[in-house]
Amino acid sequence: MEELKHECGVAMVRLLKPLNYYERQYGTWRYGFNKLYLMMEKQHNRGQEGAGIASVSLNKEPGTEYMFREKAEGKDAITEIFSRVTQEMAGELLMGHLRYSTTGKSGLTFVHPFLRRNNWRAKNLCLCGNFNMTNIEEVFRFLTAQGQSPRIYGDSYITLELMGHRLDREVERLYQEAREKGLQGTDITDYIDNHVEMANVLKTTMSHYDGGYVMCGLTGSGEMFAVRDPWGIRPAFYYRDEELIALASERPVLQTTFDLSSEDVCELQPGEALIIHKNGESRLEQIMLPQQLSACSFERIYFSRGSDSDIYQERKRLGEQLTQPILQAIDGDVDHTVFSYIPNTAEVAFYGMTDGFRKLHGEVRTEKVVWKDIKLRTFIADNSERNDLAAHVYDISYGSLTAHVDNLVIIDDSIVRGTTLRESIFKILDRLHPKKIVMVSSSPQIRYPDYYGIDMSHLEELCAFRAAIALIKERGMQKLIADTYKACKYSPASLNHVRNIYAPFSVEEINRKIVEMLRPEGMQAPVELVFQSIEGLHHACPNHPGDWYFTGHYPTPGGIRLCNEAFVNYVEKVLKMQL
Repeated sequence: MEELKHECGVAMVRLLKPLNYYERQYGTWRYGFNKLYLMMEKQHNRGQEGAGIASVSLNKEPGTEYMFREKAEGKDAITEIFSRVTQEMAGELLMGHLRYSTTGKSGLTFVHPFLRRNNWRAKNLCLCGNFNMTNIEEVFRFLTAQGQSPRIYGDSYITLELMGHRLDREVERLYQEAREKGLQGTDITDYIDNHVEMANVLKTTMSHYDGGYVMCGLTGSGEMFAVRDPWGIRPAFYYRDEELIALASERPVLQTTFDLSSEDVCELQPGEALIIHKNGESRLEQIMLPQQLSACSFERIYFSRGSDSDIYQERKRLGEQLTQPILQAIDGDVDHTVFSYIPNTAEVAFYGMTDGFRKLHGEVRTEKVVWKDIKLRTFIADNSERNDLAAHVYDISYGSLTAHVDNLVIIDDSIVRGTTLRESIFKILDRLHPKKIVMVSSSPQIRYPDYYGIDMSHLEELCAFRAAIALIKERGMQKLIADTYKACKYSPASLNHVRNIYAPFSVEEINRKIVEMLRPEGMQAPVELVFQSIEGLHHACPNHPGDWYFTGHYPTPGGIRLCNEAFVNYVEKVLKMQL
């Protein structure tokens, strides 16, 4: 319902045959770019702020360009950058990126890929990634302590400089090795280009980071790589055959682009890198020891494409598992209940929910009650504008239920801020005069911010948090706020102290307070909220246990620290309390 912003999508293609092979086989020199374009369009859901591509040609003579990059901003960025592609840019190594900023930094400067230039081919480095680093200040201090002075303070640029520095050291190591072998002149250059070991570079770079990421890159000498964080927070999938190697953020992207079955596509494992050498040989290498698996469950609930076979079944299970609590909310009166969903990402959960009721009751009444008839991006507006925009995003099917007789059960994939519920959904649903509205979320209550690539970084934006604070104030428990503030500010950041805010209250108590806070003035129909349970989430998505949005169990120290800092900022800047 409330469109959340995801950081990025990545796409890579490594052509393993000579370029003229693809022109003969497929009738166009653009074959690689066409595949890259499809992969990026199929991941447009992951980033609409900007896009960029890069290519490397392995056979250009000195004095001619061999490493190209194009970037653009806006929702039409993909079309724009591919319209600029010329035959001169054709290369064996292709990389693409879709961006949405979760850092607040926007503009073409911050659109990936990032490029570091050098007259030595092997020292040229191009990076892009789906990531958000939680300890960038620490990495920045590490760089400056070495004497570097980065021109931009941002995780993408600082990562480029850190990895570029390690790549320089790798090239210098090979230079000395070549000299010791008696090589001279361009023979040294050839030796370096043919022996760069990206595993050395990645091991000495990525070990510095705390966060969720899939980092991708190309070098001017023809190395290509992608590495996944050791907790497996952010996803990546790859495919290999005799003609090419490809990697993307989502499995069905590769399936559709290359006409594959799900079994043809492999998942990059936590801490693992896919490394492709200049000669086209590829291997998997463990760059960092895997940590406790924390693959993001919100990818499964909301962000990733529902066309993935596993995700489709998981989303159906998320809906079906809610049958009993919904049945209780409507007092068992299925005959006088209409079932519907909030378009568009909740549709699959809706199928699962109605399947569950059919198993219990037989046929049920379903209608498309809500229409998303215009594309207003309420999340990009200022707070003062958001409410007015949100009121016009949705419309209803008039006459879709019997007024004052039928209950209306309506499912969404998540309830985050509650803005759209308060300003639009509840108001328009009330026009139908249902006997009762049961608002269902296929995910649990979102209680904590995210710091690994999804734009939920402020506690006060989350309606569940606001409800808990309201309950604390109502019950005269302000000391809990003060104690939590002191713990967050002064205690070691190994524990998420914000979890204390929710401890006194049941899910049902917070549900009731959320309804009270989001219910618009003058609304007639009673409302009840039904959320997925944490146990239900893990049962539906067993291979993606990362649940920090819901439980506060962050997989990395940086996530815990930032959550505690968020509470301190809330008390000092929102409540304006001096404790």
